[in-house]
Parts: sequence; structure tokens; C-alpha cells
Amino acid sequence: MKRKASILITMLLCFCLLWGSIKPAEAAQMPLTSLTFDVDYYYNTYPDLQAALSYNYNSLYQHYLNFGLAEGRSGSAEFNCLVYRNNYPDLQAAFGNNYSAYCAHYENYGKAEGRSAAGDGRALAGAAPASATTSEQVPASTLLGSYATAYNPNISRATNIALAASRINGVVVQPGESFSFSQTILPRTPANGYVTANVIVNKKYVPGTGGGICQVSSTLYAAMLSAGLPATERHSHSLNVGYIPVGMDATISGTALDLKFTNIFSHPIQIQATANQGTLTIGIYKL
Repeated sequence: MKRKASILITMLLCFCLLWGSIKPAEAAQMPLTSLTFDVDYYYNTYPDLQAALSYNYNSLYQHYLNFGLAEGRSGSAEFNCLVYRNNYPDLQAAFGNNYSAYCAHYENYGKAEGRSAAGDGRALAGAAPASATTSEQVPASTLLGSYATAYNPNISRATNIALAASRINGVVVQPGESFSFSQTILPRTPANGYVTANVIVNKKYVPGTGGGICQVSSTLYAAMLSAGLPATERHSHSLNVGYIPVGMDATISGTALDLKFTNIFSHPIQIQATANQGTLTIGIYKL
């Protein structure tokens, strides 16, 4: 009996030593715990997933890994990946856009270190770094709604995302006044700074000037939904896009398809948009 107990203790010590030697990047390949993914929380928080996936652990877990982390969805009541990412520049420098690595770090180190990861990924506008797309930000008082999406900052569409975000950033819409996304970001031409990237035409991806602007319009539309601001014009893509949930996208095409809204509130509202290090965040504020 003593020999069996000794073997068991030895095995436990080896396991503890092995676990302690695992680096965050390696731990990112391990299954997430309930600290960063609580299936009941995830299912109950997002009605669109209830309709699309029903209550299936594997489906919801894979959605969280493949889409939810980058979309700014909270995996549990205490963890939102984009909040965690934006709160800590040292983690941004270490992990970049490797979202699962943030989960692993929080589970293995961050929580014990007292780091905060709670919050709504749709409300990150106030946390955007000062080095975002433009410095022309009018002080705002109350956040009405916001949304964040992720993009690859190392490909050409990132240029168009940053440019379109900078052109809607700081725009103030007075009560009863209408806003046109297409007019605000100017025609998508090389003369206006836009570059070639993939666009959707007839349900196919083809090169086109301004590819990526629809992520900005879609993120704005999601922020409008969060703020309770209805669209007076909005069109969905002919294909599902990976950066935002189905039903929350808004495509733009020349002067034919636009995203528009009218300020229904009794006070001015301001759009704040930032595109920085792979995170696009748009907030709508009461002035």
C-alpha cells in the first residue's frame, strides 16, 4: 500500500511540474475551461446562436473558437477576449491576434494575477488606444451602443477598413438629421485613397477597389442595433461573412446599396470609430 501511495504521489508531482512548464502559446492548444467558455452563458447571451445552432456544446464551442472570440462575444460572465486584449498592451505585444492564446493566458496566469477580462466586447470604443485612426474626436458623454470586429491588419483590405473608419469617426448627427455611410466615406477610388482587395460580386469574391469597407458598415450597423437606432436603408451580403454574425451585416455597393439612418433621438449623436492592430471598434454616443 505504501509503495502504491508513493508511486501516486510521484506521478502527481511530475504532472504538476509538467503543467508548470507549459507556456501560454502551448496552452492555447488545450481545451478551454469554464473560466473562458461557459456554454450555458454563451447560449443564453446570444439569441442568434440559439436560432442557428440550438443547444449543442460542440457547435457552440467551435463557434466561439472560430468566430465568437474575434467578434467580441463574451465566453463567460468573467471573460471577454477583446476586453482582455485591449486592457493589456503587454498581452497585445505577445499574442497579437492569436485570440485563443489570450484565453489560455487568462486561465493559467491572468486570473491569478488579478487581471480583469469582464465586460461586453461590443462596448470597447472607450478603450481604444489614442493612436487610432484619427485624433479628431469630439468629447462624448454617454455611450448608447457599440460593437467590435476583428480583421487581419497585414493584408490590403486593412487599408480600406482604416480609411473608411477614419471618415466616419467624429461625425455628429443632429436630431432628425440623416446619415449616409456611402456618402460619408467618399467614392471608393484610388484618388480617395482606397486600394484593391477582395469584394463580393454575384456570390463570388473578386478583386475590387475598396474591398473591406463593408466590414466598417457592418460594424456600424451592429453598433446601431446595440444603440436602438434603426436603419432607414440596409442590405445584406449575397454570401455570409465571417467577421460578424448572420443578420448583422450591411453591404455597400457604389451608389446603389447604402447604409443609412436618421437620428431618432432628441439629442445629437456622435460616431466614434477606431481601427487599430486588427480590431475595428465603432461606438455611438449621446452628446
